[in-house]
Amino acid sequence: MCLLHAVREWDEHHIVCEALSHEAVDNPLRASGRLGVATGVEYAAQAMAVHGGLLAPAGAAPTQGYLTSVRGLTLYVPRLDDCAGPLRVSAERLSGDARLILYQFQLHHRDRCLLEGRASVVLDASSLAI
Repeated sequence: MCLLHAVREWDEHHIVCEALSHEAVDNPLRASGRLGVATGVEYAAQAMAVHGGLLAPAGAAPTQGYLTSVRGLTLYVPRLDDCAGPLRVSAERLSGDARLILYQFQLHHRDRCLLEGRASVVLDASSLAI
């Protein structure tokens, strides 16, 4: 499932993507005929995954990331599917290493923030000692 339409800009520390899939009636995250704003976390997670892929060394084997926590999540609207036009999905890498990364993310429609929060991503769960 790919929810993002395009990468608009990126560098070592951040990425900005565009999404159009929130308007699709066949969006796989819809429930009871609507797309709740909390599904925006998945949009942000996909932007983080794309960012990781863009930062990976050429020829490196892909790593599988796991979203391990979402903190400080603030939802400003009830749903995404009533926003006409593209959504802007941005993620900023706050810290991290080869195994664990902390991102701050936001979803905007035009100049309005729809949701924001922080997420941690584990890149290689088998490398973490329990």
